[in-house]
Amino acid sequence: MIELRNVSKTFTLHNQGSAVIEVINDVSLSVAAGECIALTGASGAGKSTLMRMIYGNYMTQGGEIRINGTDIVAAEPRAVIGLRRDTLGYVSQFLRVVPRVPTLEVVAEPLRAVGVSAGDAEARAKELLAQLNIPERLWSLSPTTFSGGEQQRVNIARGFAHTYPAMLLDEPTASLDAKNREVVLTLIEEAKARGAAIIGIFHDEAARDRVCDRQIDVGQYTKGMAA
Repeated sequence: MIELRNVSKTFTLHNQGSAVIEVINDVSLSVAAGECIALTGASGAGKSTLMRMIYGNYMTQGGEIRINGTDIVAAEPRAVIGLRRDTLGYVSQFLRVVPRVPTLEVVAEPLRAVGVSAGDAEARAKELLAQLNIPERLWSLSPTTFSGGEQQRVNIARGFAHTYPAMLLDEPTASLDAKNREVVLTLIEEAKARGAAIIGIFHDEAARDRVCDRQIDVGQYTKGMAA
């Protein structure tokens, strides 16, 4: 479902005499349906950079990144947008939403984008928000007004609303208490059970050991400093 072949990334520091920093070099890995792998390595090894490359936010200097057979390195922007809508979900560490849009609409939006009816999308959003302990009195408010932990839970609810065949999870249990951490780990286990291929960054070792089938040390591909 997810396959990387000989992927490399450099950054050019234009304000530092156009110095070129080689971040990662010659990464090859694959993730099967129903499998979860953890990206590990020291801070600065390039874990988040690699995640953004897989999602198509960062360009590569070489190699292929295939999601369900489509190489996003070579794909047209429209194809990448389609993959993000239908196939590849991404739960980042930060909630990015349009201000003043109610939380319920934020969570339901990925479902509406794939053609789910407004009623069914709203019902699923309510189910996830309740499961993640977001009080109902907040559902009509913009999540930009929420605490960091509440925003993270809204981000998770939105990321798990649609049953994406492939998922990227960047520290999904960060900022969460024990109760909500358990909810998130259960959501990951359910996604694996339905066949989702998952790549995650987990600094929470117990969470990583519970949901991940194997680990890949990104540091073995690091040739310089990661941005």
